[in-house]
Amino acid sequence: MTTAPSGLLVSGLGKRFGPHTAVDDVSFTLPPGGSLGIVGESGCGKTTTARMLVGLETPDTGTVLLDGRDRSARPRGRAERLARAREIQMVFQDPYLSLDPRITVRDCVEEVLRLHSPLTAAARRDRAADLLDRVGLGEREAAALPRRLSGGQRQRVAIARALAAEPKVLILDEAVAALDVSIQAQILDLLAGIRRDTGLSFLFVSHDLAVVRHLTDRICVLRAGRVVESGATEAVLGNPRHPYTRLLLASVPRPGWRPEHIAEQRRSLAAPTEDLVP
Repeated sequence: MTTAPSGLLVSGLGKRFGPHTAVDDVSFTLPPGGSLGIVGESGCGKTTTARMLVGLETPDTGTVLLDGRDRSARPRGRAERLARAREIQMVFQDPYLSLDPRITVRDCVEEVLRLHSPLTAAARRDRAADLLDRVGLGEREAAALPRRLSGGQRQRVAIARALAAEPKVLILDEAVAALDVSIQAQILDLLAGIRRDTGLSFLFVSHDLAVVRHLTDRICVLRAGRVVESGATEAVLGNPRHPYTRLLLASVPRPGWRPEHIAEQRRSLAAPTEDLVP
């Protein structure tokens, strides 16, 4: 008897928008409790990849398996849509766009519980309070409308809302990119604690290599929709083998940093036809 593979298995994923190939033959695995970073410059295909995983875009090619179940095709019916939504949740760069501005923070979280759990109204209220407390928000924030909160507080709400579905995988798409540095640190510490306490699998989509280095076990580097290098995070970022990965690292400002040298490196980097690095 063959045992179905556990975790997230992505194979040969591809997506085109008209003549433009956004994602081209992307493959990776994310084991239960693992943490994977997908990095690259704007337009490299990382957000489109994430949107296909969560079901907001349908792949043209390839498969997305979660614990052996195929998520690649369009879901059939409401029950299947809800089941898929529960399995993989996503936190966006701008949480305000994913929160209903007309209802309180508490109701935003309770709405997810109503869709994905059999809890009674009283139990949903208690669970929502627990989730908000878990992300550092109290009764005052719970009773507020999203527009009354700071950016960091709204991101905490978005995380609590995603956790309410009890997903197997949490995708964070540039989830701290719009926050002040001190608030970024708080959210990153929060996420590290959640991963440690829950064993949830994390997938970080980011251009910030410091964030990815801090929070992930493995990394995929995307360029023009293709994976050019992948492996253990410390190995890839500590000793990059692909010139594009080296360019990303060299582009981070630091003492003695000279932008003109980065521009020279970029010009010398040929069109994306280099051999991929496994």
